[in-house]
Amino acid sequence: MPFYETVYIARQDLSPAQVEALTESFSKIMKDGGGKVLKTESWGLRNMTYRINKNRKGHYVLIESDTLPEALLEMERNMRLNEDVLRYLTVRLEAPSKGPSALIARSDREGFENRTEQEAA
Repeated sequence: MPFYETVYIARQDLSPAQVEALTESFSKIMKDGGGKVLKTESWGLRNMTYRINKNRKGHYVLIESDTLPEALLEMERNMRLNEDVLRYLTVRLEAPSKGPSALIARSDREGFENRTEQEAA
């Protein structure tokens, strides 16, 4: 089965628990279609470059999966119909990624650099 990476943006007024429930419902669609969810990452509430439906911020979530195209299309259809999802994008991958995404790795590295600077002072 092919590998896919989906990133979606949820409305800013949702709680983290509601965003987690959305992610679980989308993951369940892929699992019911015979696929596997390899990784999910919540990137948190982030500023957007421009407003989307009067929202300046959004909850960003990454879902990496190994699923059939039919299950992926069903998940995207549900995202399109869900009012809590502002945008989504799915990209096909050659191989599953190893380790955290670049965004998470960068924030971890910056946090480590800030900790070492504070310890030196």
